[in-house]
This record gives sequence, C-alpha cells and structure tokens, in this order.
Amino acid sequence: MQANRSIYEVAIIGGGISGTALLYSLSNYTNLKRIVLIEKNSAVALGNSHKTSNSQTLHFGDIETNYTLEKAQKVKRAANLVKNYLLKNDLQQETYSRYHKMVIGIGKEQVQELQKRYQEFKPLFPQLKLLPKEEIEFLEPKVVKNRDAEEEIIALFSEEGYTIDFQKLAQSFLHKSINNSQTTIDLMMETKVKSLKKEGELYYIQTDKEEITARVVVFMTGAYSLLFAKSLGYGKNYALLNVAGSFYLAPGVLNGKVYTVQLKEIPFAAIHGDAEVHDQSKTRFGPTAKVTPVLEPSKYTTIFDYLKTAGLSLNALMSFLSILSEKAIFKYIVKNYLYDIPILGRRLFLKEVQRIIPSLQIDDIQIAKGYGGIRPQIVNLNTKRLELGEAKIIGENILFNITPSPGASTCLQNAEYDTERIISFLGKEYRFDKQQFLTDLGDN
Repeated sequence: MQANRSIYEVAIIGGGISGTALLYSLSNYTNLKRIVLIEKNSAVALGNSHKTSNSQTLHFGDIETNYTLEKAQKVKRAANLVKNYLLKNDLQQETYSRYHKMVIGIGKEQVQELQKRYQEFKPLFPQLKLLPKEEIEFLEPKVVKNRDAEEEIIALFSEEGYTIDFQKLAQSFLHKSINNSQTTIDLMMETKVKSLKKEGELYYIQTDKEEITARVVVFMTGAYSLLFAKSLGYGKNYALLNVAGSFYLAPGVLNGKVYTVQLKEIPFAAIHGDAEVHDQSKTRFGPTAKVTPVLEPSKYTTIFDYLKTAGLSLNALMSFLSILSEKAIFKYIVKNYLYDIPILGRRLFLKEVQRIIPSLQIDDIQIAKGYGGIRPQIVNLNTKRLELGEAKIIGENILFNITPSPGASTCLQNAEYDTERIISFLGKEYRFDKQQFLTDLGDN
C-alpha cells in the first residue's frame, strides 16, 4: 500500500516489535482513521527484533537476578500481555516454543542468594520452585554432569518459559492491524526518514521518497530514536552506551533455558543457554556485551550518528569516563573484547559456558555468524550513571522510545501506555478502549 499526501493522525517510525505492537493497539482499540508505518527495511522486524539478534526470551522477572522485586512486578504484567496474545492468536505455536527455565546458583554465596530470592519472589511467582542438585540433574542432566561433586549448586525453576520468534510476532501484529480494523493503514517499507520539522500543529516528515504529514509522530527506532529526539531539541540529558551482543552455538545440550546469577555491578545480561525456538538440536550461549560506537551492528558508517546522540559535550565524555572507570564494568568490557580475539576468545568464552555445561569442550562451540544486535544502554548525563530499562522522551505531540532489553517482552505494555498518550495528544473526539484491550490480552 502506498501512502498519499493526506494528513495522518499518527506516523509510526520503525517497524520492529515495538512499532508493530503500537500499530496493533492503535488500529484495533482506538477510533483513529489514518496511520502510516514507515520502515527502512524491506519487511518488519529485520533489526533487533529478528530472531538472530536477540535471545528470543519472554522475560517475566522470575529468574532474571538483576531484576528487583519492583521491576519484576512491572515486567511480569507486561510479559503476560504478550503471553496471552500468543495463547489466543497462535494456537499452532508457530511463533513460540515452551520450555522450562531456571537460574543456577553455583557456590555457597550464590546458593544463599537464590534461597533468599526464592522467599522474596515466591508470592509474586507462585509456580517458582527451588531445586536441589538431584532435581536439576533430572531436568538438565548436562548441567550436573562432570561438575565437582563438592560444588554446591541450586536452581530457581519455572515451567513458564517462552522462547519467541519476535519477527513472526511482529508479522502477526501487522496482520492483525491490517485485516482486523476499520483504520486505513499505509505501509512505507524500504523508506528512510531523513529529517522532520514541526510547523503549527503538524509534523512534516521528509523521507528519501516523499514528504509525509502527521499530527502525532512516534519513533520506535531503538538507538536512532535519541538521534531524532536531539535533532528537535529533546533528550539533552541522555546519551547512549551501545552494546553489541553476539552468541555462540553448540549442539543441543539443554532441554530448556538455563541462566546464571547476574553480577550485581553489571547492568548487562549474564551468560545464559537457550534452546532455539522450534529447534532443540541447537543451544545458543550468550550474549557477549561489547561497547561499540555505532547505531547498527557492524555498520561503521553510523559512528558519526552515534556521536550526535552523545551531543559531543564535555558532560557526555565525563559521564562515559565515570561509568567505564568503575572497576567491575571496566573488567567486564575488556573481557568481552577479548572474546573477539581468534582462538583465545573462544577459549575464554568456553570457561563461561562451562559454568552451565561443565562437559562442553572447545570444539563444541562456534561463533554464531550473522547473529547479534545492538542494545542501547541509556546514560543519564545529569547523574552520570547508566539507567536500566526503557527511556521514553515525550515532546509536543511526539514520542521517542528507546527500548533496550527487555523491550520485546514489554512491547504490548509500552503500546498500551503510548496509545493512551497519543489519544491525549489528539483530543476528546478520540478514544482508546483500554477495557477491551485488557479483556482481550489480560493483565494477570
């Protein structure tokens, strides 16, 4: 479908999992009449939402040990919206696989940490179990095989594990938007946004094909969202510390998902092992976390755009130095760069993987070529600290969403919040049927 020069009520920039989730919400639960989705790639979800760019995990907060109880409450609610959408709309499980999941604590300190966490999180996650070594071995034999018999090990376990092909989920959102609504939706694929300006009550979006006019604009473009925000004078107190994640593949050695305990000082995900969606013959280990000054994986032409997101200010430089000079973070980053060194890198990464599967050998793991994405970690230039979770910059009838992990897990909740905001922008004649949204998707 080709866009025309009529005025759109909403223009969504970015067709990943977040952009298509918002399109689904707007087209099915509001009385908007005209929406345009602009995506630079030839299809939706070819960036960070593609299955090779993320760990395919629906995060609930039960086994993610870097989540506080407060954050887990929010993430659980968000993840349930996605889970309920899948259970209602994908009866054949074409989009997801269900596996059990656990986080293992190794050694006395981690065992005590998980025991304490179990008591704290059990009321929020009634299905959560605390497993001794014998029960871990029954469910995941290779986690225990060849492990030191004197080494203490325990696990927090849940049957509620979902591995999702988020590209297929984005395609489902798009299908439901186009076929199930009375809204006119124009798709502009392979279209790049070059610039935008506001004149009066309207935004004029200049693409590489034509100019689009909209009353409300929403950017769902990951790291690029901050670049466009700064072009309009928003987000001056933010910068990005972008992290490139990559993975290793091994033969199928796990029956489900197995996480390790998060290092407290590190904001990035700990190494974990995941059975591939629809393919237990492969196990994916990772992600690594390498700080990189680009906005897209291996696209070094985006370095200058990345520098613009930092604002090229002394304050930004001081913020980066403050973060990177922290001993634990500096050590972690250096180690992740070492993983890229031929021969040495694979041997170093093997030591991390052997914390999960002690019996794995060097020939069992191979770098997953073509896998990996960019995770934009938000830097607050006022506090000179990293901020976990999403950043939402709200302007005059415009939203900029920066969605690091677990952005895919919270896509429908973000869509719900953004839909409410968009309706408030547009005025009293517009409505969001939030009750029906929650009836259909549930928030249990």
